[in-house]
Amino acid sequence: MYYMAQSAKNPYACDETGPPESIIFGKSETMAAIRRNLLKVADTNIPVLIEGESGTGKEVICKYLHRNSTWGRGPFVKVSCPAIPGTLLENELFGHERGAFTGAFEETTGRVEMAASGTLFLDEISELDFSLQAKLLQVLEDGQLQKLGSTKDKKARIRVICATNRKLHREVAEQRFRQDLYYRITGLVLRLPPLRERLEDLDELVRYFVGLYTERFQCSAPPVSESTLLLMTTHPWTGNIRELENLIKRYVVVGTEEAILSEFAQRELASVPLNAELSQALSLGQLTRNATQLMESRIILNTLRMHQWNRKRTASALKISYRSLLYKLKKAGIQGRREVGSVGAEGRTLENLS
Repeated sequence: MYYMAQSAKNPYACDETGPPESIIFGKSETMAAIRRNLLKVADTNIPVLIEGESGTGKEVICKYLHRNSTWGRGPFVKVSCPAIPGTLLENELFGHERGAFTGAFEETTGRVEMAASGTLFLDEISELDFSLQAKLLQVLEDGQLQKLGSTKDKKARIRVICATNRKLHREVAEQRFRQDLYYRITGLVLRLPPLRERLEDLDELVRYFVGLYTERFQCSAPPVSESTLLLMTTHPWTGNIRELENLIKRYVVVGTEEAILSEFAQRELASVPLNAELSQALSLGQLTRNATQLMESRIILNTLRMHQWNRKRTASALKISYRSLLYKLKKAGIQGRREVGSVGAEGRTLENLS
């Protein structure tokens, strides 16, 4: 996710090792804490499990950990567990000897052996076949692997990093994942926040992707306007950074903000409960005013979050007076951080605005 060649023209460019730290970790305290923990375990052999929704950048974090550790001198080998059928995954992981099965005409090297003195990244580890979990556990416990068709063990000195978009402890509780393997791979557990919980990084991520794909596609696209950036804070970003990246790709290719605004308009239209609204016999003007007020409340709430609930900085970012902001906050029932989730002046819960 989001890699490109180094360029003097693009201040946000990165080389094949990945994006700059300022883009990976941004400004949020959650990501700063993750960075500190990564650096603490970088030069150890402690296995790391990274949990997070799809698109939050788990592989980017894995590669960052690999690069900034003593294991970075070795290879980085990725195995996408759900992408390989269970019947083939054992061979993919451990390799086989010649004649191990029909069609095995020559010896092959598995991914575990390829990762020797480096990092083995098991993406979506929760999808690993239950029978293979026991074999992986053996590799982690005694550093030995055995190819298919072989009676000899081989040394496997590797660093293992796993990632999943599920709550792995729940998989254990429901007996879909081995408890002993769970404890073996969770030397350090890091939970990446979804994009909607680190909106203070949205502006910089947008600038980064615009610069990245402007150069990659060899085309010109202006910076995204502040009004559109504010509108983007109201989006749920269910696909997280990957969704943002794909949206900016389209924006760069099309060259106008219509690529962003049209998608958001479609989302808002799809979310309108037409039957419920029409049953109240509201006029088109009233429906429009209600939608506008709701959108304004969402923008204000998200801008407050981006500025750590500092109302003066929020008013400056929204380009309105401090007094006007206080009026709008009172009207929307947003009085302060302590009251998020309480009922607003119009009977709405504030959590429903976000």
